[in-house]
Amino acid sequence: MSLFKVFDISGSAMSAQSVRLNTTASNLANADSVSSSIDQTYRARKPVFAADLDRALSDRQESVGVKILGVVETNKPLQKEFSPDHPMADAEGFIYKPNVNVVEEMTDMLSASRNYQTNVQVADAAKQMLQQTLRLGKG
Repeated sequence: MSLFKVFDISGSAMSAQSVRLNTTASNLANADSVSSSIDQTYRARKPVFAADLDRALSDRQESVGVKILGVVETNKPLQKEFSPDHPMADAEGFIYKPNVNVVEEMTDMLSASRNYQTNVQVADAAKQMLQQTLRLGKG
């Protein structure tokens, strides 16, 4: 594997973790939102990733980057709460809250942050090895 390929792979991984961090931040920002109907209630979102397998098979490369397939809404049930005095309550006195689990989101944020950090270190190590290789060519 070329040393330059390491930058492509770690770059795609950093991009994927950035999407994961942004999605988690959106979920946390909307965790306490309230709605008066199920249709308008925020639903937790999760990114979907895949190895870029098609490209790997066509180029016959052993290593592949991460492909971001998209962001999907989770299908966990929303929280329905009886609160007739709430200004957002529907005609039956219910309010609806997102299906965001704050503990799970914080765990995802820590994991994504560490994964991003690890890939930065991989790219930095590859850069240092490339610089050392160039220095060997000078001497």
